[in-house]
Formats: sequence, structure tokens, C-alpha cells
Amino acid sequence: MQLTHYNTNFKKRTFPIVLVCDNVTNAPNLGSLFRIADAFGINKLILCGKDITIGRKVSKTSRATEKVVNFEITQSASTIVNDLKNNDYQIIALEISSNSKPIHNFKFPTKKPIALVIGDENFGVSETILNLAHNIIHINMFGHNSSMNVVQATNIALYEITKQLL
Repeated sequence: MQLTHYNTNFKKRTFPIVLVCDNVTNAPNLGSLFRIADAFGINKLILCGKDITIGRKVSKTSRATEKVVNFEITQSASTIVNDLKNNDYQIIALEISSNSKPIHNFKFPTKKPIALVIGDENFGVSETILNLAHNIIHINMFGHNSSMNVVQATNIALYEITKQLL
């Protein structure tokens, strides 16, 4: 028998993870990020950029999770990342770079809270944030394309992080 929202027995849990979105602005992507923030039990979602609003398109995709996810909207991702770094968060950027490590080999910290930084749909995580990060991780790609949708990549990363933190 297929289970529904009403008869699943998943244990509710919150992980010490803050998801920092560096200029992610597409409304369906934002809605999906709310939904996965709820699904993976992250502590907080921080949306960074200009003119970010939680409107009808975000709400439609989020399926009302914007009402239950702890979130904040601010302009400067670098200010947020600096604040988190000063509060002993392990800053981990999800981006392909010359010094990024494959996610499947990366051991996430279990003794410190994690700030996972994801980037702009077109340009990725900014160079400023990459320079602030303790670690940069990437998802190996085996096709012709060298990137995937920010929400899909975030799903994979949060799955791997929470799997290691269980």
C-alpha cells in the first residue's frame, strides 16, 4: 500500500545546516528550495540577492513549505557567509572549481554546523564566496554538460550531508 502525507512514519529532525543561496532568484527554483529545505530538515534557508520576494510563483512550487521553513531574505551573501564563519560554521560551497573535491569522497564535519552555499542559476557561486569557503565540493558529471540545475544539485548535496550526519 502506498503511504500518504498522513500515514508516513518518518521521524522529524532538524540538522545543523544553513543553506545560503548566493543570488538564486528564479521563482520556481526558490519554491523548490523551500520544499527541499523542509524535506531535509535544514535549520535555516537564507536567500541572498536583490529584489527577492516570496510571491505566488514561489508559493505554488513550494507547496506552502515557506510557511514552515525558517528563512531569511538579505542582499549580501558575503556578509552572511562572513557572519556564519565567525560563528564557527564550516563554510562549504557547492561549485565546480580548480580546487573542488568530489562530493562522494568528502567527509562532512559532524562537530560543527554547516553552511552550504549554492549559487546563481547562470554564474554559480561568486568568486568572493569561493574565497571565503573552507571547502568547495562538486558533483561529478559524466555527460557533455558540466553543470546541472541548482535545485537538483542541492538535492544531491543535502542527501549526502544528511546521510553522513545521521
